[in-house]
This record gives sequence, structure tokens and C-alpha cells, in this order.
Amino acid sequence: MKKILIVLLLFPVVETYAQTSLDTYIKTALTNNETVKQQQFLLTKSLHALKEAKSLFLPSVGFNGTYTLAGGGRTVDIPVGDLMNPVYKTLNQLTGTNNFPQIQNQSVLLNPNNFYDAKIRTTYPILNAEIEYNRKIKTQQYGLQQIEINLYKRELVKEVKTAYYKYLQACEAVAVYRTALVLVNENLRVNTSLFNNQKVNRTAVIRSDNEVSKYNALLESSIQTQNNAKAYFNFLLNTGLNTAIVKDSITTIPVDLFLTDTVVAGREELEKLKEAVAINQNITALAKSYKRPKLNSFVDLGSQAFDFKVNNKSVYYFAGLSLEWNIFSGNKNKYKIRQAETDGQVLQSQTSYVEQQLKLQLTISTNSFRAALAEYNAARSQVASSQKYYNDMFRLYKEGQALFIELLDAQNQLVTAKLQLNISLFDTWIKAADIERANAGYNLK
Repeated sequence: MKKILIVLLLFPVVETYAQTSLDTYIKTALTNNETVKQQQFLLTKSLHALKEAKSLFLPSVGFNGTYTLAGGGRTVDIPVGDLMNPVYKTLNQLTGTNNFPQIQNQSVLLNPNNFYDAKIRTTYPILNAEIEYNRKIKTQQYGLQQIEINLYKRELVKEVKTAYYKYLQACEAVAVYRTALVLVNENLRVNTSLFNNQKVNRTAVIRSDNEVSKYNALLESSIQTQNNAKAYFNFLLNTGLNTAIVKDSITTIPVDLFLTDTVVAGREELEKLKEAVAINQNITALAKSYKRPKLNSFVDLGSQAFDFKVNNKSVYYFAGLSLEWNIFSGNKNKYKIRQAETDGQVLQSQTSYVEQQLKLQLTISTNSFRAALAEYNAARSQVASSQKYYNDMFRLYKEGQALFIELLDAQNQLVTAKLQLNISLFDTWIKAADIERANAGYNLK
């Protein structure tokens, strides 16, 4: 990487990596892109899930009412007549009256008939490890979704930059072909003039005309490539596909400190895995929480009576505690713990593997930038020599000292060199965007 920086410093004039128009477009994309919006919706969903987990610590109040009608079924026989009738008979004899009538034995249904029970129940968890670990997991999942958004944003920044540079590349290609078209039209004019003065044969005119047709076709093809690049760039910004794009002036290679950053610790992929490991630890703890008892409290305030009566005898309250302690469940919980621990081992291995992948990506991006830089330096020299060679050939051809085939060769060399310079220049910017993506160099804040 030090060698890259030394080479870059050899150029007296350089551009900073960020251009005003591109920065504006990146901000627009981060705001308007549909994929980012979808991730924001998922973040909102995770936030609601977190609030739901927190609400489990609060009291729960609910209303419950029942009304029953019953007939038949089991009964309870109460021998009231057998117990009281002898007493009443004796009292009538003593008093000489019939004030104490004979009564029948009673048979009472066990199922209450025409009976209601309406109550408000309040429950509150006093001791419950499951809801505590559930809250921790939901909090971490919310953070995980935030990392996911940054991951999509970082990838989007790279895509926007790449699409922007490819659009500029296509625009420059159109400009090169238009310049070439001027050259071949001038060749056609010169050859036509020479033919009219009987200094060349018709073949030179026909060949010149063919060159004009060829570059017209190449120009049209490059214009369509430009239109496709514009449409894709606007698609990333979620704007009209034919919206005009403001072009920054880019004439030199990129130089920025992030190009020398060989660390991948800031990558969201690693942050996601670290967060996943932390979540797994809480999932493992949740599986182990079966060993701890659960203690809940409840209070009922209600009224119950026959025939919908409400009075001081029907109103009641009922309060209590409930304790649940799992003693044995056929090793089910033990196997859950082992599954969670195995998932943790997988995540640890995956973290190491992904870290190596990201380092490889950064290395490849750096090497690609070096290659693009070398191609740019070579193309710049080639354009200068090709321009001089074409000028010499054109002068010699008009003087009758060079063949037309030599002029065509010089012309094609010049056009090819200009195209290669255009391609290699923006390739350095595209490769720089790859490095920025690989070392998470772009500041998303």
C-alpha cells in the first residue's frame, strides 16, 4: 500500500475522492432507494418487537365474565326434611299449633343454574427469567437490524459511485467517437478533394466513406450505452429513468487516505456476526433458564351470584401467588441448550471465515486498483504519442508522402488510445470505490 501512495504522489495535480454532485446523489440515494426503505420498515418492526418485550414486565389487566345455565347431571342430596321434620312435629305438639310445617328433602345441582361470575384479573410477573432474556434478545435484534441497514447503505454507496463513473465513462466515450467522426469526415473531405484533382483513386474515397459509416454506428452504440448507464443510475436514486445527471469534472486519478487502509474491522458483515454471537449467548442462557422458578401474582375483583343479582354479598376479591418450577422434562431442555451451543460454535467459525473473505476482497480490490493505475499511466502516454503520430501521418498524406492505409492506422490508434485513456481513468475511480467498500472507508453518518 505504501508503494501505491508513493506512485500517486508523483502526480502534481490530483482530485479529492468526493465530488459535490456525486455526494448529493449519494445522499439522495440513501434517502430514496427502495431497498433502504424496506430495511427501515424492518427496523421499525424490530423496534415494535422490542417494545412488546419490555411490556411483558408490566402488569396485565383483563376482564373475564361467565354465565351458566344448567339442568340435570350430578346432584348433592341434603336430608333437610329427615333432620327437621321430627323437631317441627314436636314443636307443633307442644304449642298446639301448626306453625312448623313439614319440609321436603333437598336435591341441589352441582352445576350452577342461572349463575354469573364477572371479574377483573390483574397479573404481575415477580420472577421470570424468560421475559428478561427475551428483552435482551429483542434489543440485540434491533441493533442487528440497524447494522443491516448500514450494510445495505454501504453497498448502495458503492453501486451509486460505480454507476456514476460508468455514466461519465460512457459520456466520454461518446465525446471520443464524436471527435473521431470529425476526423473521418475531414479525411473524407480531403480524399474527395484529392480524387477530384486526380491525385488518388476512388478506393480512398470509398474507404473514407466506410470509416464515416463505421464511426456513426459506433457513436450510436455508445449513445445507447450512455442512456442505459443513465437509466441504471437514476434507478438507484429511485428517480425518473431519463432524469438529467449533473456531471462532475474528473480528469485525474483519485487520492484519499482510505485507499491505504488495510483493516476490515469496520465491515458491517463482521459486526452482524458479532451481534449474532451475542444473541446466541442469550438464547443459550434462555434455554438454561428453565432451572430457575417462575413466580407470578394475581388479584381478582369481581361479582358472582344467581339471577344477575349484585349486592354486598355478591362482590368478592381473590388474590394469590403462583409458583412454577420445572423439575424434569425428559431432557428436552438439555438438548435445547446443546443446540444453542452448537449454533454458537457455527457462528464463531463463520466469523473467522468471513473475516478471511473480507481480507481477500480488500487484497483483490487493492491489486485491481494497482492494475488500473498502471493502465491509466500507459494510456496517457499512448494518447500523446498517438496524437503526434496521427498529425504527422495526416500532414504526410496530404503531401502525397504516405499511404491512406497508414493514415487509417494512425487514426484508429488515436481513437483506441483515447478510448483506453477514458476507460482506464474511470476504472481507477471504480476500483477506488471497490477499496472504499472493502475497508468500509465511506462515512455513513
